[in-house]
Amino acid sequence: MMRWIGMSLFLFIYLALSFWIGATWIDWLHALGLAIPGAVILSLVLVAALSMIFGRLHPNLYLMSALGNVWLFFFQYGIVLGIFSFVLQLFLPMKWVALLCLLLLIGLLVVGLYLAYSPVIRRQTIHIDKKGEPTRLVIGSDFHLGVLSNKRHLQRFVDLANEQNPNIVLLAGDIVDDDPIWFVRYGMADVMKQLKTTDGVYGVVGNHEYYGRQISKFVNVMAEANVQILLDESVEVHGMVITGQEDRTNKNRKPLADLKPGDETKPWIVINHTPDNLTLPASLGVDLHISGHTHGGQLWPNHVATRRIFEVDYGHFLKDSMHAIVSSGFGFWGPPMRIGSRCELWVVDLQFTKK
Repeated sequence: MMRWIGMSLFLFIYLALSFWIGATWIDWLHALGLAIPGAVILSLVLVAALSMIFGRLHPNLYLMSALGNVWLFFFQYGIVLGIFSFVLQLFLPMKWVALLCLLLLIGLLVVGLYLAYSPVIRRQTIHIDKKGEPTRLVIGSDFHLGVLSNKRHLQRFVDLANEQNPNIVLLAGDIVDDDPIWFVRYGMADVMKQLKTTDGVYGVVGNHEYYGRQISKFVNVMAEANVQILLDESVEVHGMVITGQEDRTNKNRKPLADLKPGDETKPWIVINHTPDNLTLPASLGVDLHISGHTHGGQLWPNHVATRRIFEVDYGHFLKDSMHAIVSSGFGFWGPPMRIGSRCELWVVDLQFTKK
């Protein structure tokens, strides 16, 4: 009963805010002399707002889902700019307020699309006080492969990764957006198979793979794409131990202590999609901990929340003697835009100081 009350309250607030955004846009347009009927604008807002909900009910409603995802961008910045315009009206004529806010909204849209689909390479050299041979890792996370983060976007990752001549490629979860249906339908395995390494491609599940409830199917699909998914298990590669933890969404995942390798002289890399606890792996002797999940906030000012939730929500960090990397991801969740973050992959060169 309480669940339904909570959902109903959330829906009411969500739709009320959506209509307030629509009403604000009507004021802007009328101030600029564009007499578009308010009923038309509010109807379009209602369709977009409800698409976010109904588009997730069935895969065949993917166009509605895509519209709903784009709407989330306008929802967030509609609220931000709506408050901004309310304050500006105290100092400027409404005509200039409307023009400024509409230009800002269009500018944010263009910049957001560019930052979401134009990847950059982050480079980091890490020194580990153990024996080993120099190793180059390429790290990607949070692709959310589906309708909007699509086959062409995955090709960008593969092309950039291959240019780095990696020994190993590591995929830190949320590889698909809930269900691998679009990965299969759009033939993305053909692109993933193009990854060139000397020692393989390894990945883990993220929270969104669990939301899709298709873990077995996902693992098999990735295997066909030459990606080995590590489910609370380890592999020895290039003289190192790589451990893939299941995401914390799985309440029955094994404790990391149970996955600790017996030979502590070998470099130990752990991939855990969510960087929820870096103290534990540091205390267990992990040399490199790799995560994603946070998206670096994806859309400003969401980074304010991620920085409060996680000890490290983005970048390279030294925790005692453990190196930690949290990527903002190569793809995106929801709207295909980024503001204050950028689509990226990491190139990490491991150097070992013991002879």
